[in-house]
Amino acid sequence: MVDFALRFDMRQPEFCTAGKRELYSAAVEQCAWGENNGFSQVHLSEHHGTEDNYCPSPLILASAVAARTERIMIMISALIAPLHNPIKLAEDLSVLDIISGGRVIPILSAGYRQTEFEMLGSDLGQRKAYMEAIITTLTQAWSGQEFQYHGKNIRVTPTPHSEPRPMLFMGGSSGAAARRAARYADYFIPSRLEFFDVYRDELQQLDKPDPGPMPKTATSVFFVADDADAYWQKIAPHLLHESNSYARWAEEADVPSPYAHHTSIDELRDSPQYRMYTPQSLVDFCIQNPDLTLLTHPLCGGIHPELAWQNLETFADKVLPALREEGLV
Repeated sequence: MVDFALRFDMRQPEFCTAGKRELYSAAVEQCAWGENNGFSQVHLSEHHGTEDNYCPSPLILASAVAARTERIMIMISALIAPLHNPIKLAEDLSVLDIISGGRVIPILSAGYRQTEFEMLGSDLGQRKAYMEAIITTLTQAWSGQEFQYHGKNIRVTPTPHSEPRPMLFMGGSSGAAARRAARYADYFIPSRLEFFDVYRDELQQLDKPDPGPMPKTATSVFFVADDADAYWQKIAPHLLHESNSYARWAEEADVPSPYAHHTSIDELRDSPQYRMYTPQSLVDFCIQNPDLTLLTHPLCGGIHPELAWQNLETFADKVLPALREEGLV
């Protein structure tokens, strides 16, 4: 069975012609649309102090999505945990777990952008210690019992909806992150596939159950249109902005990234990061790759909602029915 996922980070570069409220309203509506049109999950992301209005509050956006949906899983991908007070984070995630009925899975990340840590008064150098303590702290907080935190007895209420607690994943782009996830988290989502083997090896060393193979996820973001070339020309500047922004951040922090810098939209189209399909070519790809999770990013780089809906409606009208006939969704 092919699985489909949505993603939103709410970038709004200067050349974006849609307003902030228009973009956020569209994101929530597209999530509600998604759970009725073959999409099982949505990924919401976090960054702070960017020039393009990248979403700094994915938990608030997740709450809006949860209130408009009933089934779709909501992945906070990623939640930059060291930028959050652990006790306040426990409270916020508990309320979000209640509102969503247990449909939110935070993917905790250590972060990597120095400017974000400085902006929020955190220390990038202390993120390792924070990440090693955060899941223990959240678990204690969600117990409903008093526990010691920084020398004080505290109790966090309300307790979550999920029993015994919400699932907690970790993400990362290093062997250290993979080993940390094996020790503390319920699962690991690496930025590069080779780190999943490090995760598995560490689980074996800890005598923990093997996680099995990493779920097959397409490494590119897909878009679909009847006239693929014309649609590409309209959205490509937005995709170029996203790819180059991520690549610049990674270079500044000296961390691995799946994103690369591109000088033109033609060069970008030759890269594996984004894939433009016609309805039939996307159906054919799904038939040939029935075990993948395919991701689309409708508002990527500030794509106007009207244009974003064209991608989704073409999927619903011309791809989804064919995949249902094949028994793939």
